[in-house]
Amino acid sequence: MKEFAQLFLDLENTSSTNKKVELFRKYFSKSSDQDKLWALALFSHKRPKSIINTRQLREIVLGITGLEPWLFEESYSVVGDLAETLNLVLPSASRPVEQSLSYWIDFLVSTRPLEEADKKKKISEALDAMTKPERFVFLKLMTGGFRVGVSKTLVLKALGQYLEVDPATLAHRTMGNWSPDTTTFRELLMSTNQDEDLSKPYPFYLAYALEGSPQDLGMLQDWQVEWKWDGIRSQLIVREGRLALWSRGEELITDKFPEFEPLAFSMPSGTVIDGELLPVKDGKPLPFALLQKRIGRKNLTKRILNDVPASIRAYDLLEFDGKDLRRVPLSERRNILKGLVEEVGSTILQLSEEVRAEDWAALDKLQEGSRSKMAEGFMLKRKSSPYQSGRKKGDWWKWKIDPMTIDAVMVYAQKGHGKRADLYSDYTLAVWNEGELVPFAKAYSGLTDKELTEVSRFVRNNTREKFGPVRTVTPELVFEVAFEGIQLSTRHKSGVAVRFPRIHRWRKDKKAEEANSLTDLKDLLTQYGEQ
Repeated sequence: MKEFAQLFLDLENTSSTNKKVELFRKYFSKSSDQDKLWALALFSHKRPKSIINTRQLREIVLGITGLEPWLFEESYSVVGDLAETLNLVLPSASRPVEQSLSYWIDFLVSTRPLEEADKKKKISEALDAMTKPERFVFLKLMTGGFRVGVSKTLVLKALGQYLEVDPATLAHRTMGNWSPDTTTFRELLMSTNQDEDLSKPYPFYLAYALEGSPQDLGMLQDWQVEWKWDGIRSQLIVREGRLALWSRGEELITDKFPEFEPLAFSMPSGTVIDGELLPVKDGKPLPFALLQKRIGRKNLTKRILNDVPASIRAYDLLEFDGKDLRRVPLSERRNILKGLVEEVGSTILQLSEEVRAEDWAALDKLQEGSRSKMAEGFMLKRKSSPYQSGRKKGDWWKWKIDPMTIDAVMVYAQKGHGKRADLYSDYTLAVWNEGELVPFAKAYSGLTDKELTEVSRFVRNNTREKFGPVRTVTPELVFEVAFEGIQLSTRHKSGVAVRFPRIHRWRKDKKAEEANSLTDLKDLLTQYGEQ
């Protein structure tokens, strides 16, 4: 645990990708196989289910320290991070014991079935057996705050160097449902027989946002242009009469979409399609929010299946008749995919439309109509490109339409986490409605470090009320808020909800009374919204 805690802290203190890779490589070279496997799992978002809630953790720490609840909450509001606050107020361990990462993970799992009193007792003993750095990571795991700026791709790159195995091969081996409880490091990463798991997907190929002008990409005829649909990126897999549906987040979602099951009998064994899972009715995409509602349901009723029917817009063909096609040029993969979709002849499997235009200027004009098609813009894919793993520059680009924007007033502020734990970086934004400010969105990104420092100073000097870590502030600062979509919402006081809100710029040129109104928001809803 000592080495893993040091790895976590070192990763938080560097922004260098090469340095992070080297830190992981060193950790893998000196840790046990089980600790390596758990490290890979934790940084791949495969974490143990929560075994204790934050209320119980607070009670444990208050019982150990004797702190008054109000004093702890004041400390938390200053620090901004729950795990860090808990660690800071706890005394140093009276009997530190050196144990491995896997030991403490197993310990957490073992406490899950215990009664609350017994669970609290065992966790109190564990907290008294760790050094401060170890305890910090342990608390992060329990509070759900185990987050650090590291991608799975970066971890696999380090693993590849350590094992002398191509990272793309490792990426495929680590896809799908696996857990350190059900496999070993060697079985997962060093086995050459990958046919045992018939539902295993391939690593997704991800595009970068277009940089500069599309004309810089060269001749338009060298590129395949498709609509960028707003759904769930998925892989549809058929092998030996079994169908599996995976999301890009490596979640098996087959049971949520039973209407796809007939495809297991109408497609050749050894077929893997990359596409966008969309709610579609009468040939037209429905709002993404409806798809979210369907995913979130435990029981799929006939009504929800009828109201929110789903289909796949097929982008690419990664495997056909059991043959891996990823190194085959996109234009050839597209031709085979087209023939397959036509042969299947199902409304739930449709070929993603290829958009054609005379030149880039004409394509730019077509892009303006993206929202009317429930699309976010275009995907630009080089026709000669292979299907790669992860995010790569050069061959695949996403050319998105400009976001919707509104000028709003900051009314609440809260400190961030990690490196932003001492800065007010989480804001609630509001618009005017009949002389009152009505909150409609929260934003956590978009400002520079210098601007964050300046805003934090404003918050400290202009706090009106305190509600735990949240500060009500004098409504003076105006920010231009960008977002990708807008829809009706009964859960929000404003009556609308926006997708992916972030701060586009700080409008220092505007006074609070010049910010937009709820009417302006609803005008956007009328023009572009998901009704």
